[in-house]
Amino acid sequence: MKDSNFHKRSRFVSRDTILHLRIPFSFFLLPVFCFGVSQAAGIDVADTIIVFIAMHLFIYPGSNVYNSYMDRDTGSIGGLKNPPPVTRQLYHASIVCDVAGLVLCAITGWQNMLLMAVYVAFSKAYSWHGIRLKKYALASWLVIAFFQGGYTFMLAKMVAENNTSLNWFTAQNITGMVIASLLIGGSYPLTQIYQHEEDSSRGDHTISYRLGIRGTFVFTLVTFVVASGMLYHYFSTYWTTAHFFIFTVCLAPVMCYFLYWFLITSRDNKNADFAHAMLMNKISAVCMVACFTIIFVLNHVL
Repeated sequence: MKDSNFHKRSRFVSRDTILHLRIPFSFFLLPVFCFGVSQAAGIDVADTIIVFIAMHLFIYPGSNVYNSYMDRDTGSIGGLKNPPPVTRQLYHASIVCDVAGLVLCAITGWQNMLLMAVYVAFSKAYSWHGIRLKKYALASWLVIAFFQGGYTFMLAKMVAENNTSLNWFTAQNITGMVIASLLIGGSYPLTQIYQHEEDSSRGDHTISYRLGIRGTFVFTLVTFVVASGMLYHYFSTYWTTAHFFIFTVCLAPVMCYFLYWFLITSRDNKNADFAHAMLMNKISAVCMVACFTIIFVLNHVL
């Protein structure tokens, strides 16, 4: 039995570590990448696929496992209802994932690798105890909204268009970055709504903790209304109003479930739990991926 336990601990990658990578959780972040690619003037297929793999199979999981290592959560976290015990192996796995992701990006060009390295640096600053942006409500919200939103939109569109020069920053592209940041900034507090007690016990006063349960729902609703207004302006200015119609149709199931969840939580705060939060994420991700896939087909196939 002793030899068996030693062998289990000594394996380079254990089942627990794989679970902490939370690779399926990367799907929840896919809509922004799809948004960026759908808006590209042209598509460098090979580079786009490589960076997609680097980000969703290595960089995001690397951030997840590093966050798990730093937080040492015992309760539910995004993508894991019952997280396994935290070991030093998680730290090593985060390094392997980051290096693998950056090497893949380097294949597409040093500029893309540098852009991804900046993302990795801020994702570490979010969790690392030396800086720990996560403990500051506004700072953590801004970092997540920008890097998982606008910055990812920028990276995806730059890679697809094979353009990393400063002339990329047009009014259209900057507007797209703001919209992507609002979409992530609106949904992000909902992912923290069931973790108030555990986050606050570590001194992490997240934006959802500061807003409270009801305030989190209101904040998300207002942010999405603003994002939708900007999307109407964006699509009607640079594409067609039909694009916005596609967005509203795809958004309908998301808003229906959101309002239902808001209603039942207003009656009982216990409904602000892991199960409802994950279902909200799944519905939103599926609908938004479908939305931007349809728009991609309209823009580049038909």
